[in-house]
Amino acid sequence: MSVVKINAITVPRERFADFEHRFATRAGRVSSAPGFEAFELLRPNDDREVCLVVTRWRSEEDFQAWLRSADFQAGHAQHREGGPVGTASEIWSFDVLEREEAPAPSGA
Repeated sequence: MSVVKINAITVPRERFADFEHRFATRAGRVSSAPGFEAFELLRPNDDREVCLVVTRWRSEEDFQAWLRSADFQAGHAQHREGGPVGTASEIWSFDVLEREEAPAPSGA
């Protein structure tokens, strides 16, 4: 079953736009990685200042290979060059035990 990696990043509200821009400019790098299944960038719609970067992988080995890849390094170059947008970060890791999706809409 899949694994989910969540990067919980504390971002001051006044930096939300910068945070979103950095992800927009590196979009697509992760989607071609072997074992990649899904990506979501979540911004809080309440008073929190923790944004979530959620990825789902076929296996822990696929995620670790992504971390070692040239595309990962290139995608994180902005962080090295422009400094971090967030003030703290924590990686959460989960095994997917159960998953349910909405059925595809039937053709009209």
